[in-house]
Amino acid sequence: MPAEAKVPASTSPLTERQEARRRRILRASAQLASRGGFDAVQMREVAESSQVALGTLYRYFPSKVHLLVATMQDQLAHMHGTLRKKPPAGERASERVAETLMRAFRALQREPHLADAMVRALTFADRSVSPEVDQVSRQTTAIILDAMGLEHEPTPEQLSAVRVIEHTWHSALITWLSGRASIAQVKIDIETVCRLIDLTGGPEPH
Repeated sequence: MPAEAKVPASTSPLTERQEARRRRILRASAQLASRGGFDAVQMREVAESSQVALGTLYRYFPSKVHLLVATMQDQLAHMHGTLRKKPPAGERASERVAETLMRAFRALQREPHLADAMVRALTFADRSVSPEVDQVSRQTTAIILDAMGLEHEPTPEQLSAVRVIEHTWHSALITWLSGRASIAQVKIDIETVCRLIDLTGGPEPH
């Protein structure tokens, strides 16, 4: 077995060839999930679509849950890049964060099967998936902190508010996907929780 196939994506820096392979895998995962949701993502089909051996795929991602959580991190990273090109325009940090999270939410709304697959994977994730789940959390935190426009390191109070906002955003995704909340209700909940930022000494209005 080639040495490059033995290096898990989560523990060592990837070579250019390994990174290209990983990107093909994540792209295949997203495409299959977009078409049929969680159940449509079968590891054998992912391997075939991304042109990697099934054994190699399992070395990168030990299970479908690992793969779909990594897919969510990848999708959030792509969203983050898009958001940076067109930053939110709200005066207050709370308004900018709410606008940013709703834009991210609407991006997921456009791919409901993919969103459902990724959120289900997050829900099913056990301790073995902690590194991938942590990456999703770090990516979400980075998106929120960028929108806040901090000129200094966030305070513990601000980081606590960010964690609560993350939890609420994730919960809003679940309730919307299950048909228990409308987009209007999600928007209200996100705007409400983002006001926590104003209570933590957030940045002054622009």
